[in-house]
Amino acid sequence: MSRRAAFVPDGVPVLSRGRHRNPRKGACFMEMASFLAGERWSDHPACTHPVLATLARCVNDMLDEPNRQRLVTMVPEVVGLNPSDPRATTAIVLSTARAALPVSAEERQNAMAIAILNAEGILAEQDGREPGRLSAASRAALTTAPAAERWARITLARMGFNSAALRPSNAARIVALGVDGVARACIDDPEDRLVQMLRNGIDAAKAFVPVPTPTVAVPWTPPAAAPRPVTRPAPAPTQDRTATRS
Repeated sequence: MSRRAAFVPDGVPVLSRGRHRNPRKGACFMEMASFLAGERWSDHPACTHPVLATLARCVNDMLDEPNRQRLVTMVPEVVGLNPSDPRATTAIVLSTARAALPVSAEERQNAMAIAILNAEGILAEQDGREPGRLSAASRAALTTAPAAERWARITLARMGFNSAALRPSNAARIVALGVDGVARACIDDPEDRLVQMLRNGIDAAKAFVPVPTPTVAVPWTPPAAAPRPVTRPAPAPTQDRTATRS
């Protein structure tokens, strides 16, 4: 069975590289998301977090034709996935940099290492935690590139954490650099890593979607009957005690 038959329902555009004028010309990941969201046809729909959308576009374009179709089942997940919590941007950058650092070329590793350390520090501040303690996932990624970690720590000690690096436009550049690093890496499984990178980015964004407060059903009880008015007996007539003199 072909990958198209396995992943793409009849009538749904097949994912392809780049931007398309309309569905008849094909669709990239985010264009299909705009289609499902009922928005104007675009690869920058409003329904998805902008940094996550950058990640999706870059992964879409870096995959070959068969592996790109593995992304189709994720498209509905990004429709409406646009949390306003600023930590979502930080988490997407952190997830992408962790994946890219171990396999990127040496000249890219410095950028990924400083992205990890900066994102960890900013996320600690946003969470109200003491900065400096790394998550296990970040610690494992940095261990693969000790020279890059050393350079990043020296740089941050001199400059301090930079929250401006995690503004959407700057964060999007870091994400694109991370995807490119994995796509160009001399490894056997870049396609699998790219698919997993998008999967992790979606999960990172989902962690900051507010959970609706459940509504507790209150059992219906019939209204209490109104009390009947108490009827008091009429007072007995008063006897006239005025004596009549003869």
